[in-house]
Amino acid sequence: MTAVQYLKKTTRVNLVRHSKPCSILSRHALSHESFADDTQLHQSAPLAEVDVLVSRTQDCIADLSDWMSLNKLQLNSDKTEVMLACPKKFLNHPSLPASLTVNELPISFSPSVRSLGVTLDPTLSFQKHISNICKSAYLELRKISSVRHYLTTDATKTLVCSLVLSKIDYCNSLLAGLPKYLLDRLQRIQNNAARLVFKSSKYEHATPLLHSLHWLPITKRIEYKLSSLSFAVVSGSAPEYFSELLNLYTPSRQLRSAADTRLFRLPTVQTKTCGERSFAYQAPVTWNRLPLPLRHTDSLTTFKTNLKTHLFQRK
Repeated sequence: MTAVQYLKKTTRVNLVRHSKPCSILSRHALSHESFADDTQLHQSAPLAEVDVLVSRTQDCIADLSDWMSLNKLQLNSDKTEVMLACPKKFLNHPSLPASLTVNELPISFSPSVRSLGVTLDPTLSFQKHISNICKSAYLELRKISSVRHYLTTDATKTLVCSLVLSKIDYCNSLLAGLPKYLLDRLQRIQNNAARLVFKSSKYEHATPLLHSLHWLPITKRIEYKLSSLSFAVVSGSAPEYFSELLNLYTPSRQLRSAADTRLFRLPTVQTKTCGERSFAYQAPVTWNRLPLPLRHTDSLTTFKTNLKTHLFQRK
């Protein structure tokens, strides 16, 4: 699952299906997402066809700009960002273009772009995204720390959950499969937040504090999100763009136990960096290792309660 597909879960405002801008985008075969104040175009192509892709994108933007001019509107080139995502080994490939032209002005490819609050980089490493989370979360922790002596433990916990943990949990299923050293940066934030709630020393072990607060550690919070989204797919309440990424396992021959498994088929992937980190791969891996009774829970509320208990009890 790409980051763009995941972020569709956020409430969006679509272009009218038969509007002129939509027909222009369709004519140039570019996928698009339109939000309240932002429109994103995205398309993929093999390395050998990148020039064709860039040319098609430029032509599409030019046609959109012409349509806007006819309707007394103006495309803001200063706020137009372009990012070329590719495997790390191809970042400096000589066949990759250096820029894209918009309104006769060259726009260099950005080292990162923000999409609905998530910072994306060309290799989808999410290093910049995690750095931004850490910077913002530590700023909030310092603010809470400055008034901690006026607050009760419960009030501090509420502030930390709303101002700090909310940043860590936002779109956190995108972080599944990231290297441990990156997730450890987020774990240190959570540890410091727990110490702040209890006014503990920075040298005090954080695990007992997290248990007291009933806070799952970072890796298990990611599992919690993946499992919750997977349950929505199984129960039929998930949006189509989630459901189409996961397929329930169907055995080649009828088995008495087959109807009770409620397992997802694990897709074949070719890369560890993006393939094994995709939602289409991580969600089945996480879901399939849940206990059978948990997978057969009917209510989402009950499932989340039992899931959290299971994750706490699992070593």
